[in-house]
Amino acid sequence: MMNFDRLYFLREEQDLTQTEIGKIVNTTKVSICNWEKGKEIIPLKKLNMYSNYFNVSLDYILSLSNKKIPSSKISFLDSELIGNRIKEIRKEHNLSQRDLAKILNTSCSNICYYETGKNLILTAFAYQICLKFNVSMDWLCGKTDDKLINN
Repeated sequence: MMNFDRLYFLREEQDLTQTEIGKIVNTTKVSICNWEKGKEIIPLKKLNMYSNYFNVSLDYILSLSNKKIPSSKISFLDSELIGNRIKEIRKEHNLSQRDLAKILNTSCSNICYYETGKNLILTAFAYQICLKFNVSMDWLCGKTDDKLINN
């Protein structure tokens, strides 16, 4: 299960309320509360907004790494670049789209949509890819060229 404790701690470190951070990432206090408690998975776009606002890596927020500082601030995630990186991982491990779909417990068509950039990958699937293949969420999202998770 994904751990979003750091969303809470980042907000608290800056002495922000859930309402205030909601305005920053353009969502409701209820969503912020649900993300912080792990009741809902934060969308990748919102996760990127947190990363940019608090100037921390996606890997840090997701507890994949203890290194806070991101390589770059990317305002908008490029679903095509992310798709190309998913395809790169898949081919590197000699997996078909069907194989990756089984690993992620999703459909082949979803994998196709992600790889072609038609859909932005769901946070939960991106996280599973990072764990399974030991790749950085920051790399997957184009925020760094360092492919492996750095601790």
